[in-house]
Amino acid sequence: MSYSLPPKSRSLKCPYEGAALLQSSRFNKGTAFSEEERITFRLQGLLPPNHQSLNEQVERAYQQYSSRQDDLAKNTFMASMKAQNEVLYYRLLQTHLKEMFSIIYTPTEGDAIQNYSRLFRKPEGCFLNIKDQDMIEQSLSNFGNEDDVDYIVVSDGEEILGIGDQGVGAILISVAKLVLTTLCAGIHPAKQLPVVLDCGTDNEELLNDELYLGLRQRRIRGKEYDDFVETFVKSARNRFPKAYIHFEDFGLHNARRILDKYQSQIPCFNDDIQGTGCVTLAAMMAALQVSQVKIEDVRVVIFGSGTAGTGIADQIADTIATKTGKPKVEAIKQIWCLDKMGLLLKSDGDDLTPAQTPFAREQSDWSSSQRDLFSIVQQIKPHVLIGTSTKPKAFTEEIIREMAKHVERPIIFPLSNPTRLHEAKPQDLYEWTDGKALIATGSPFPPVKYGGVEYEIAECNNSTCFPGIGLGAVLSRSRLVCKKMLVAAAEALKAQSPALTDPKKPLLPDVENVRNISVDIAAAVIKCSVAEGLSQREAIPSGDNERKQWIREQMWEADYLPLVKG
Repeated sequence: MSYSLPPKSRSLKCPYEGAALLQSSRFNKGTAFSEEERITFRLQGLLPPNHQSLNEQVERAYQQYSSRQDDLAKNTFMASMKAQNEVLYYRLLQTHLKEMFSIIYTPTEGDAIQNYSRLFRKPEGCFLNIKDQDMIEQSLSNFGNEDDVDYIVVSDGEEILGIGDQGVGAILISVAKLVLTTLCAGIHPAKQLPVVLDCGTDNEELLNDELYLGLRQRRIRGKEYDDFVETFVKSARNRFPKAYIHFEDFGLHNARRILDKYQSQIPCFNDDIQGTGCVTLAAMMAALQVSQVKIEDVRVVIFGSGTAGTGIADQIADTIATKTGKPKVEAIKQIWCLDKMGLLLKSDGDDLTPAQTPFAREQSDWSSSQRDLFSIVQQIKPHVLIGTSTKPKAFTEEIIREMAKHVERPIIFPLSNPTRLHEAKPQDLYEWTDGKALIATGSPFPPVKYGGVEYEIAECNNSTCFPGIGLGAVLSRSRLVCKKMLVAAAEALKAQSPALTDPKKPLLPDVENVRNISVDIAAAVIKCSVAEGLSQREAIPSGDNERKQWIREQMWEADYLPLVKG
């Protein structure tokens, strides 16, 4: 599939006819086949006679969707539709995006992943297992040649959506992320590849489930695991040399070191680390502008130093360094990270993960023996408090009131998912700060009323950010994804903040506007890739407006194209 012409200007070559055509989700139009297509592709007698438009099909499909009794049943219905008619699936989602987002992604997709082996009907994606490493390249060859894949999402399933180790069910998180790249950024669904790296599972329920479809053994770690990842990366690059690789939901001890190893070699990205970091950074930069705090002066406390927390810390440090010219080691001194043991200290030694180590402070830098969150807030007087701890109600009234004593507009982001794990509720945060808090959350919340004023709550939804980054990397054929590209992406997202024109509005734009947001992010990423000498794509427009138009023309749209024999 070439990106050289807008999809609307092309017909689609179809190799199927008759019943085989109706079984192909990529080419099937159902009742929308024209009379000419029904004759050309031998569909007479296989369809009802009435021709319907895509919009009429969407209305029927939505009625069917709405009749499903619960969210998991709706998720299963959507998965079935995707397997039958790709265009109708995406058009239905685009038409009802806000309503359906939580069905096709978190939290409902988590339920589908947990039940993967029980709900299984038809395989989707590439299944690689650690026992057959010599078959990886051959397995990948089933998905085309070097020009056939632009975007790969790969997971080993160790830490999925807050529900932990799900083994082979991780294929569904790879599928779901790719759905979002198409829905939010127009990456062509024909040029995507979802992958699971099955290394076994430590989930006892799966190990004892006779229906479980993955390797029924405990996770393999160490050198054999590293060799497995290495073989996959090399084979994927050999088979699909233009593909961008998106790592998803790897375990705490693997996510950062895998990213660190490969980000200087190939165009790759980890959404849990970099995507979460970018979207949180965008919200923070918008809040700093509203509160008139300079980034060179900001003090940030991050409560929860797992993959997400350290990813956010890293992104903030990179941005401080980029914008101020400070060395990163100096920028890090503006960030205090806490985990289960409290404030991270170098004296914690082997208890620190590789991702935590750069943010651990010298014991001599911390005069107090108290490392708890209240003590840190009391002494540091942070402008920003970010929660990625999965510890519900950790941001107590005492802590928030202490924070509000020292800064005019406390910036507070309880980001843990799902909602029941949030460190605090927005309503409480407004009450404890006399309505002065600037808030973003990790899950959607309804507007909050305080003092007769209604405040809209921003959601730090990675889907407003990672699809645009991927689109920019794919279209520029960037050799790498550098830190400046991620800062540029965060700044492009921040520029769309409704709070910049009205402080009662949310710090981040709504997901309903995500395709336009993705264009802006992709444009910023491409501009940076070109400036850094990383782009391998020729003839990219240099003007901002022309570049955005060029991007829009290459984004896939959920429309039926005329079919021709081929």
